[in-house]
Amino acid sequence: MGVGIWFLKRCQLLERLTEAELVELESRSLMRRFARGTPIYLPSEASDAVFLLAKGRVKICYLTPDGRQSILGFVEPGEVFGESALVDPESEREEYAEAVEASEIVWLPGDIIRRIAEQNPALSLGITRLIGLRRKRVERRLRQLLFLPIKKRLCHLILELAEEYGKVTPDGIALGIRLSHQDLAAVIGATRETVTVLLGELQSEGLIAVGRRKITVLEMDRLAKLVEVPPPAPKSSASHTAAET
Repeated sequence: MGVGIWFLKRCQLLERLTEAELVELESRSLMRRFARGTPIYLPSEASDAVFLLAKGRVKICYLTPDGRQSILGFVEPGEVFGESALVDPESEREEYAEAVEASEIVWLPGDIIRRIAEQNPALSLGITRLIGLRRKRVERRLRQLLFLPIKKRLCHLILELAEEYGKVTPDGIALGIRLSHQDLAAVIGATRETVTVLLGELQSEGLIAVGRRKITVLEMDRLAKLVEVPPPAPKSSASHTAAET
């Protein structure tokens, strides 16, 4: 049974499909619900499907050789993930995906999307751009891990989150994504204890305010100057809305 074409139309990548292509894809798609902390796919599983997040939030992770979790990124509603199935369907997944909160996921058969992409240049280009952007994000994170001290990695991450999830408030830019200190540590390759200490330092310096899984950037310009980058403009600033957890 299909999931409803309107779910597919909410996806920026799939809006390139014709009505007939949407009908075909919808007829083969399945909706599943995942509780918080539940894996959606695991390493070594076959890359035979792509996933569309309809509701909730998902994190894409990698297990280091010593068994630690490294967070590669987060997926928001309307975004596709697990896109390796579109490039090399015979390969096994290297990363894993986990629901950060209760989520609804649309399972999309990789063979249907690949066949449609062969006939739809707009979809093919969209897939190429998606893969390129994800790769660029991972490469940027890798450069930070290799060359920057941990405090600057944390500053870069806070600025990225402010740009993506920031909400303008009277006090500053509130991050509309709630992450634990362990989550932040898993993104920048640090320990939870180190992140806690560094967040305390940034708060003492008047740059941020820290609450329970909540961060507000008080001095965006100063924080950006600390890592020698232009201050980001929160995506929500135009509409004064942001993704909330």
